[in-house]
Formats: sequence, C-alpha cells, structure tokens
Amino acid sequence: MELISTTAAPAAIGPYSQAVKLGNLLFTSGQIPLGLDGQIVEGGIKEQAHQVFANLKGVLEAAGSSFDQVVKATVFLKDMNQFAELNEIYGSYFGDHKPARSTVEVARLPRDVFVEIELIAVISVEI
Repeated sequence: MELISTTAAPAAIGPYSQAVKLGNLLFTSGQIPLGLDGQIVEGGIKEQAHQVFANLKGVLEAAGSSFDQVVKATVFLKDMNQFAELNEIYGSYFGDHKPARSTVEVARLPRDVFVEIELIAVISVEI
C-alpha cells in the first residue's frame, strides 16, 4: 500500500490521505471544492464541481492515472435538485468513458460545500 500526496490538490484537512494506491488500484479520498490555498471556491454548484474535478485530476495524475481509467465514482450532493447541473459537468470530464457511479443527497458536507466526489481508478502498468 502506498499513500499518495500531491501539491496539485489541496492538502488533506484531517487524518487521512489524498489517495491510497493498492496494487494497480487507486482509491481517492472525497474531494471538496477547496482551492490549493485551502479556501472554498466561491460560487454555486458549477464552480464548486469544476474545482472538485481539478482536485481529482491532480490526485489521479500524481498516482499515474486519469479520468479515463476511473472505474467507480461516488458523488455526494447537498441538494439533489442540483443533479442536472452536476451531471453536465461530470460528463464533460468523462466524455464517452462511463464509469460506474452512485449519487446520493446528504444532509451536510464538510465546510457546507455543495458537492464531494471520490473515485476508484486503475493505474496503468507500464510494460
């Protein structure tokens, strides 16, 4: 097991890692819309979702993976009424790649953000 840490995403704000690599699998911690300065991105669901994906991209790349290698996504939304907006942004990052996904509405997220996303991805094995 290898802990993944990168400056391309905000540092963990608790006793956890940005991601854990186990064999050729990567498990990311949930990413919220924190900028690299540790501050919540201003705006609504669209701005926050784009920041979450920027953070996830940084973690994936640090581990040698990418969005097209994601096999499972779990999305936590503060308000399911924002699902359509989130879904549009989500699709723009995955394109034709369609990993398995769960989306749930939750009562509250850290720092009262609108969205948190965690991923499971495969890490390419170079031959």
